[in-house]
Amino acid sequence: MSLRHAVLPLLIAAALPTLAIDAVAATRGLQARDLATLDRVSSPILSADGRRLVFAKRVVDFAANKSSSSLWIEDLFARDAAPPKRLTPEGWNVNSPTFSADGTSVYFLSSKSGTSQLYVMPAAGGTPKQVTAFPTDVGGYRLSPDGKRVAFNTEAFVDCASDLACNKKKTDERGARKTSGEIFDRMFIRHWDAWNDGRLNRVFVATLPAPGKQVSTATLVGADVIGDAPSRPFGDSSEYAWAPDGRSLVLSVRKADGQEPASTNFDLYRVAADGTGTASNLTAANSAWDKGATFSADGNTLYYLAMKRPGFEADRFALMALDLSSGHAREIAPGWDRSADGITLSADGKTIYTTAQDMGEHPLFAIDIADGSVRKVIGEGSVSAFEIAGPTLAFSRNSLTSGDQLFTGGIDGAPVRTITPSAGDMLKDVGFGAFEQFSFKGWNNDTVHGYVVKPWNYEEGKKYPVAFLIHGGPQGSFSNGWSYRWNPQTYAGQGYAVVMIDFHGSTGYGQAFTDAISQHWGDRPLEDLKKGWAAAQQKYAFLDGGNACALGASYGGFMVNWIAGNWHTPQSGAWKCLVNHDGVFDQRAMGYATEELWFTEWEQGGTPYDVPRNYEKFNPVNHVRNWRTPMLVVHGQQDFRIPAEQGIATFTALQRRGIESKFLYFPDENHWVLKPQNSVQWHDTVNGWLKQHLGQ
Repeated sequence: MSLRHAVLPLLIAAALPTLAIDAVAATRGLQARDLATLDRVSSPILSADGRRLVFAKRVVDFAANKSSSSLWIEDLFARDAAPPKRLTPEGWNVNSPTFSADGTSVYFLSSKSGTSQLYVMPAAGGTPKQVTAFPTDVGGYRLSPDGKRVAFNTEAFVDCASDLACNKKKTDERGARKTSGEIFDRMFIRHWDAWNDGRLNRVFVATLPAPGKQVSTATLVGADVIGDAPSRPFGDSSEYAWAPDGRSLVLSVRKADGQEPASTNFDLYRVAADGTGTASNLTAANSAWDKGATFSADGNTLYYLAMKRPGFEADRFALMALDLSSGHAREIAPGWDRSADGITLSADGKTIYTTAQDMGEHPLFAIDIADGSVRKVIGEGSVSAFEIAGPTLAFSRNSLTSGDQLFTGGIDGAPVRTITPSAGDMLKDVGFGAFEQFSFKGWNNDTVHGYVVKPWNYEEGKKYPVAFLIHGGPQGSFSNGWSYRWNPQTYAGQGYAVVMIDFHGSTGYGQAFTDAISQHWGDRPLEDLKKGWAAAQQKYAFLDGGNACALGASYGGFMVNWIAGNWHTPQSGAWKCLVNHDGVFDQRAMGYATEELWFTEWEQGGTPYDVPRNYEKFNPVNHVRNWRTPMLVVHGQQDFRIPAEQGIATFTALQRRGIESKFLYFPDENHWVLKPQNSVQWHDTVNGWLKQHLGQ
């Protein structure tokens, strides 16, 4: 991939499309089925000359309760400006596209053969050819700089070393045995939504075969680095990188030992591409999180992201430069108080492009490597992915009124071009609620921000019931972006106004603001929520403050439980109803039962046996006697982050207190509700609960 430096002219050209809603054309608001069935685009990639754009498009078969993805291609230099064309054949479900170095071919992953393998096809169109025939699934991959080899990750048992056939045999044997008991002698016993079966994500290297042939053998790299690469559950192939000469790779790995659930110590290991020798730990001096390795073109400098505080997953990711000859590392932009998402180098090696949360948005930034100066390249909304090649910048962006759209823009001043439709383009009869960001003085007299979204059918002078949404994380943000799980437009689509507060602990407002929530789950954020709710009602006369429900998930679910006991008195009458999705009910039980122990131990200031009072200070279970507000509780059985027993206990408390309540239970969902029909059921149940208590 080649890159060019001058992206600044796009500042003006890349402004978001007008957000005004055509009130004449709109006949309804956004509904849950719309959200579940909308086409989604992702993974924009460019050929090295910037001429061809390939992206993935996901479509939903709602009746079958599943989705599939295909690849589409656009010739950006064609004079006719024809719309994108489908590249992969009908019936293929594919992901993870990559252009060959010469731009003539596109690689991707597909399970067409029964397992996930690497395929290649001409960029001009044609029949895909299977490239790999490994006995295990290829989870992700990166082509070598010369295009002759591929590094890929797959699940493997440690004692099978690099024998992929051994891994397949051992997996089959486990599936065929007649006993079901599992014995564990270390944590993780389970993670996110999967139990530990002894396999780790490992990185292998294989030589790409001649055209029409398949490769079935590969070499394990970094055999002495025992840990998941990529990390679980959300890591990807960006966690390993080829050196420019192709002789080595760098992996970001946390050791898989008994301390893993309490550690965020990911280190960068340099390993030989041929599997020989021992790994070299390049970041041993930092006991916090290191990732995102990216080599300079000459191979002498390694750029990467680093946190500073061990055990804190929401620490700021700083941009780092490591001189590989001297071992000296320096921070590139120490004065930039934002947490970088990744690293993309300009062709001349002088600039890093990255996205980061920023004041309720998620822009694209350019950082000068020499002096650390930062400029915003693409603002407004949330940039979710981007790539720069030749004269072209391609990026995907979403907002509070649309899911991801793809855009391209000529770096030398050509206008930005819209490649894929917005949600409004796909749903011509749907009206979206207009939104506005506001601010107020919160805890410590700090400025706190929030968003208000009007109902889709807003009329001046009317008052509207309110859905008061509380984000999770807790280090998260209800920013100007689109969500397929907690989307304020689905509430605006029911005729409700929506209020969202980025309380202390939210990301994108500086690290000190993010830090403020740790060991303060129940006081500082609650103060912000109370003051934000009051400020919103004072500023927006259309909010019916006496007819509102509060809803939240994860930490937001904890806060709903906390509100139930601490922000509803007979005098205040604050909420007509509550909705708690996968929320914490008992902090002490959570500290023992969750999988990623570093999270609870950082947030509560230690283990539950060392600092038990910290776990009880903001523990909803201790305030059940004060509960009186009707509550809908939702939980998934496969949620190992906040186990289902927390939701069951919440519902039990409500029922025993004689409080109006319902429990929506998903035996097949994790911390999120992902299946299309389950998503619709979730929204229908939540909307029905709101309608029952708020009207509309």
